[in-house]
Amino acid sequence: MKKIIALLLAVLTALTLVACGGTTQPDDGSAKTYKIGICNYVDDASLNQIVDNITARLTALGEEKGVEFKILYDNCNADSNVLNQIVANFVAEGVDLMIGVATPVAMAMQAATEEIPVVFAAVSDPVGAGLVESLEVPGGNLTGTSDYLDTSAIFNLIFAADPDADVIGLLYDVGQDSSTAAIAEAKAYLESKGVSYVERTGTTVEEVTLAVDALVADGVDAIFTPTDNTIMKAELAIYETLLRARIPHYTGADSFALNGAFLGYGVDYANLGVETADMAADILLNGKDPAAVSVKTFDNGTATVNTETAEAIGLSYDQVAEAFAPYCTKVQSITTAESFDELG
Repeated sequence: MKKIIALLLAVLTALTLVACGGTTQPDDGSAKTYKIGICNYVDDASLNQIVDNITARLTALGEEKGVEFKILYDNCNADSNVLNQIVANFVAEGVDLMIGVATPVAMAMQAATEEIPVVFAAVSDPVGAGLVESLEVPGGNLTGTSDYLDTSAIFNLIFAADPDADVIGLLYDVGQDSSTAAIAEAKAYLESKGVSYVERTGTTVEEVTLAVDALVADGVDAIFTPTDNTIMKAELAIYETLLRARIPHYTGADSFALNGAFLGYGVDYANLGVETADMAADILLNGKDPAAVSVKTFDNGTATVNTETAEAIGLSYDQVAEAFAPYCTKVQSITTAESFDELG
């Protein structure tokens, strides 16, 4: 009987150790390891910049804190089936935390688990997307960083550069959650000013290219695009058409301007990536509960002007910078490139 009791106690002890497994300090004195699954929505300059800064910051924090953040990275390339499989793989791998870059990824992670902490990055409207109950108190297993766009601020810039603009093009993907609220706000702004607008949409690079051709034929004075990943992916394919038509493209991120748009206005995505990594590390290292960690928002105060594009469409950088100054915390210049790495 004593042998049986001893055996049962040994089994119970083993089961308890397995159940309480989690991430533990190795017995050999090596660094504690945390597994983090990162999924990017699509390959574009903005989102890639976020991922690069998340991984670089986690590496630095790991060295600073004496731990290892093991990164499992994947990109679904806007394919919902691939996205769901990537997230399922992260769950099966037993990751300690997931990071979802862009709204669709965050939503897929939310649907996949209520236990694993999720930190999202660059979600324009976390409340509207149903990811959190409020920005201040998210209330579930998700929190993160938001690239909320102040739409009226961009339109202040449009009319500062061209007070006589009377037809504005709205270029976006109707399937992008990041565009829904911004386009509604754009229409309300323009209607309040008595300015006409034309909507053109696309869900692929080819459709966006056709939409831009249509806007040129429509004779618009300027084009507005919010933080729309579909249009971002197409920017390198459309900007020369707009140069030839001398139409300025005003957009919701500096990566658009990097890829040839006249202006990008919004958050610093490099900093957003750093802040996302800090939130993830705080949850893992300090036991913070995502339900009580406020969503991080940023000051949308920087206007990035592509100087090559400005010259091509007949605008002086110095003059537009002076006109924009009252409506921005900063005006900065950029030249056309495929990625930020090319700028050095």
